Amino acid sequence: MTLLFLILIAILVVFGVTDIRRQLISRPAFAFFKRVLPPLSQTEREAMEAGNVWWDGELFRGAPDWNQLHSYPANTLTEEEQAFLDNQVATLLTMLDDYQIVQGDQDLPEAVWEYIKTEKFFSFIIPKEYGGLAFSAHAASTIVSRVASRSMSAAVTIMVPNSLGPGELLAHYGTDEQKQQWLPGLASGAEVPCFALTAPTAGSDAGAIPDTGTVCKGEHNGEEVLGIRLTWDKRYITLAPVATVLGLAFKLRDPDGLLGDKEDIGITCALIPADHEGVQLGNRHNPLGMAFMNGTTRGNDVFIPIDWIIGGPDYAGRGWRMLVECLSAGRGISLPALATATAHLATRTTSAYCGVRQQFGVQIGEFEGIQEALARIAANTYTLESARKLTVTAVDTNQKPSVITAIAKYHMTELGRSVINDAMDVHAGKGIQLGPNNYLGNNYIASPVSITVEGANILTRNLMIFGQGATRCHPYVLAEMEAVANPDTDAGLKRFDSLLISHIVYAVRNAVVSFGHAITGSRFAAKPVAGPTGRHYQHLNRLSANLAIMTDISMMVLGGSLKRREMISARLGDVLSQLYLASAVLRNYEMDGRQQADLPFVHYALEQATQEAAKALDGVIRNFPNRAVGWLCRALLFPLGNHFNGPDDQRKREVAQAIMEPGCLRNRLTHLCPVDEQLSDGITELEQAFLAQRQVAPLHKALKKAQRSGLLSRGPVSEAMLAAAVEAKVLTEEQAEQVLTAHTLCRKAIDVDEFESL
Repeated sequence: MTLLFLILIAILVVFGVTDIRRQLISRPAFAFFKRVLPPLSQTEREAMEAGNVWWDGELFRGAPDWNQLHSYPANTLTEEEQAFLDNQVATLLTMLDDYQIVQGDQDLPEAVWEYIKTEKFFSFIIPKEYGGLAFSAHAASTIVSRVASRSMSAAVTIMVPNSLGPGELLAHYGTDEQKQQWLPGLASGAEVPCFALTAPTAGSDAGAIPDTGTVCKGEHNGEEVLGIRLTWDKRYITLAPVATVLGLAFKLRDPDGLLGDKEDIGITCALIPADHEGVQLGNRHNPLGMAFMNGTTRGNDVFIPIDWIIGGPDYAGRGWRMLVECLSAGRGISLPALATATAHLATRTTSAYCGVRQQFGVQIGEFEGIQEALARIAANTYTLESARKLTVTAVDTNQKPSVITAIAKYHMTELGRSVINDAMDVHAGKGIQLGPNNYLGNNYIASPVSITVEGANILTRNLMIFGQGATRCHPYVLAEMEAVANPDTDAGLKRFDSLLISHIVYAVRNAVVSFGHAITGSRFAAKPVAGPTGRHYQHLNRLSANLAIMTDISMMVLGGSLKRREMISARLGDVLSQLYLASAVLRNYEMDGRQQADLPFVHYALEQATQEAAKALDGVIRNFPNRAVGWLCRALLFPLGNHFNGPDDQRKREVAQAIMEPGCLRNRLTHLCPVDEQLSDGITELEQAFLAQRQVAPLHKALKKAQRSGLLSRGPVSEAMLAAAVEAKVLTEEQAEQVLTAHTLCRKAIDVDEFESL
């Protein structure tokens, strides 16, 4: 006891007496951090400073404040936004023949182009004072999703001007003169914008763009003015072939000091009329056969006035930060909207197809293999819709959470790809035969488009989510890096010392919590709500603490090399991402009023998310470069093994059976894919067949019973068989007519298009 007492006294002295602590603990740790912490590049620093921390910060701290999650405002549409959906969007859907658009014209019809321009589909983010609609992010996401459920090409065309583009950059950073000059035309559709960022040798690495501009004097409108001489070569630029105004990102240099004393000014954004001398637009790409306009732009030695820089000369060199701040629309709204729309489409049509398609004398929805795929489709759709709503909430509350929008971009587009793949598997031959009645084919083909743009998904997962999240969202690391980088060593050490003690307490707390929850199965973890979802909160609290301690251990042991350990950092990013998706599901369940019918979907989604998070943690531990540390981490996080097993077979059956029932639940979970009798697109016909088949299901049972008893001969539904059923008084004439009508509708729904020649 005396020895233990002396040890305790020594610890209190070492950590409690400032001078001793700094000499024995903080100074060596300061030197260690200076050596191992990864340095921030200029572009990384600007990306960190551009975004802010939102719910992702709570998930990274090891003890999320769930009441904060529940306090975020509900997603609602204004009367004006709802009216636009009910009128302009509904009308647009009747004008879209996606098969003709993609397989025939390779362009939107002229009438559609005119309609989306005059009805202000390009102006969702433009302020009303300039003629725009100034819609919420939730409204923009919902509109793009509705359109994408019928035509991905039309949705992308609408999406681009309302996300990363001149309109948003002007609204945020433009001078008054620039706003007055361009925003009214962009709002009315008189001007069509594009934004050129991607270069052949610098795709996702925007900081390496080779396009250059040099500050100099030149002639414009007959006068000598200060300007920039530009050379650029860009590709993958959506709307470039039809654009009237070009947004351009380039690296600006000022060798003669005309703007100041800095020669390499940095990435800059300018706005250039498409008909300006030297601007080349027009050549199209062919993005997997999709019909949206996508192409190239080039210019060689093109002179523009200096005041064409977006924001004016004062914003020279601030382009990268401007772009990162505005990426939230493309990453967090538009691309996830496309994925969610595809999921709603797949869920509505696949659940219906399972009810009308028969094999071996039974509906395919009765096969467990089909139910397993259908359950994945429906539960992933619930997750996508939940994440869509939570992410747009961040944007609508003036947040700029760069980590969360990266999570949404990667995981939602990947979930969308998983859903459409499963839907194609269930539809089989129906899904692969293109034609006017194939409602899945073009969305399936377009799936990789969202995955490759706004930062390819591999880069987003391996470098961005955890790479930014670990530094940006951690409560201490960014501040410690700044303290270590302070040129005043004494001031830096003093600041570092105060942070280090808090960091140690934080790490010890997360280690103890992680081990405690591991050996108790999270049963003593806090839960903010009672009822069927309480257990899920407990598991997420445990996994949040696991992520926090694993992040600290990984950064301490691997240091700067963690940047190059992409598979390790990607798995840690997966943990954060699954925690975010699970949070979205829990919030959506609460916001929807804890619908009892939703519980199978909620449980499936959360069981899947926790399984994936635990799997990612296990992957980090198994592959940790320092094996001794890996064994320690396993003893800390999974001393009794990994028991996050995901949804069981009964859960899958519950979800599949629930989504195959017509009614409010199914309509609510697929509302982004509306059914309209005015539309002849294969979806409406399938839905009619599905409903008709459900109505006559009891009559089919009566027919099968009669066949088994010998009253009727066995065989498929036919006029002769139904006539015999009427004669045997198994069915009335009216019932036989109902069965025949349903059979005819089902046959039409499962038929595929055929052509005399191709």
